[in-house]
Amino acid sequence: MSFDRDIAKVSGIAAVPTILDVVSRTTGMGFTAVARVTEDRWITCASRDELAFGLKPGDELKVETTICHEIRQNRESVIIDDVDQDAVFCSHHTPAQYGFKSYISMPIIMADGSFFGTLCAIDPKPRKLNTPEVIGMFKLFAELIAFHLDAADKVEVSESKLALEQKSAELREQFIAVLGHDLRNPLASIAGGLRLLRNKVDAEGADWLNLMQVSVNRMSGLIDNVMDFARARLGGGMQLKLKEESLEPHIRHIIAEFENVHPNRRITSNVAVPGKVRIDAGRLDQLLSNLLGNALAYGDANAPIAVVARTTGRGFEISVANKGPRIPDEAMPLLFTAFHRGEVMPNEKGLGLGLYISQEIARAHGGAIQVTSTAEQTIFTAEFPLALAGGSSG
Repeated sequence: MSFDRDIAKVSGIAAVPTILDVVSRTTGMGFTAVARVTEDRWITCASRDELAFGLKPGDELKVETTICHEIRQNRESVIIDDVDQDAVFCSHHTPAQYGFKSYISMPIIMADGSFFGTLCAIDPKPRKLNTPEVIGMFKLFAELIAFHLDAADKVEVSESKLALEQKSAELREQFIAVLGHDLRNPLASIAGGLRLLRNKVDAEGADWLNLMQVSVNRMSGLIDNVMDFARARLGGGMQLKLKEESLEPHIRHIIAEFENVHPNRRITSNVAVPGKVRIDAGRLDQLLSNLLGNALAYGDANAPIAVVARTTGRGFEISVANKGPRIPDEAMPLLFTAFHRGEVMPNEKGLGLGLYISQEIARAHGGAIQVTSTAEQTIFTAEFPLALAGGSSG
C-alpha cells in the first residue's frame, strides 16, 4: 500500500512547518513530526529534526516499535516528561530503543472518526510537557491538521466528481450534435415529399398534409434547438451575423408560417419599430418561432395570440402574449434553463430547449427575455438594446 497521497496531503498543508517549528521552540523538543499510523505501518509525513534522528517524509519505522502503535489502539495521547521517572514507560522498550527521555504524541482524528496518525515529538533530555498549556497546544494543532486533511479530501472528491461530470456532459453534447445532424437528412426528405403531394391531393388529403407539416416543423425546430444548444456549450457561445434589417417583414413572415400550419389559431400583430434594426434575422426568426410555438402549445386554443413589436427608451422589444393557465411560481426560475421544465411542470412535453435557446439569442444580441404570468395572460418579452435600434429609413 502506497502512502504517497497521505504524505502529499500533509505536505500541502502550509501550516505544518510552522506547527512543527512552534512545537519545537515552545517545548524544546529536538525532533517533531506528523506521522501516518496504521495497524502495520508508521510513515513520516513531515518532520523537523534537530537531533539527526534521520527521519524525513516517506521514511518508516516498524510500527510495533513505536508508542504511536498503542496510541492508535486506544486513541489517547501519551505525555512523558522523563522516562526514568514515569511509572508506566520507565521499562518500555521504545524509549530504550530510540534513546529519548521525553515524549509527547497526540492522535489526529478525522471528521468521520477515523484515525490518521499522530503529531509527536521526542528529545533525549527530560522536558516539562505534562502541562495544560502544552497539552492544549498539541490538541489544537492535531485538530487543525485533521481539519486541513478533511478539507483536502473534500476538494479531491469534488474535483473528481467535477471531472466526471464534465466528461459526461461533453459526451452527451457531442452525442446531441451528431444526433441532430443525422436527423436533418431524413426530415428534409419528408418535407420535400409533402411539397410534392400538395398538388395531388383533395381537401381531406390537404388537411392530413397540414398535420404532417406541423409535425415536420416541430421536429425541425427541435433539431435546431438541440444543435444550437450543443454549439453554445461546445463552441463557447452563440455566434451572430448582424445586419440592418426591417423588423416588420420578418415578424409577418413567421406569423404567416404559423397561421398556415395552424389555420384554426388566430395570431394578431402590431409592429411599431420604424426604420431598420441591427439583428441576426435568422436568429430573430428562430426566437419568435420558439415564443410563438410555446404560446400555441400552452395557451388557450380559443383565444388569440398577440405579437407586439415596439421601440422603447432602451431600444426595442418583441412580446408574445397568450391567454391560458398561469405559470406556477416554482416553474418561473427554471423556464429558461435547458432540460429542466419537467422538474416543475411534469405534464409538459418537450426538452425544454426552446425558451433556453430564445434567451441565448436575446443575450447574444445584448438583450434578455422577461416573462410575466397572471390568471389573465402570460407575456414573454424579448428586450433589445438601443445600440441595435438603427432607426434609419428604408
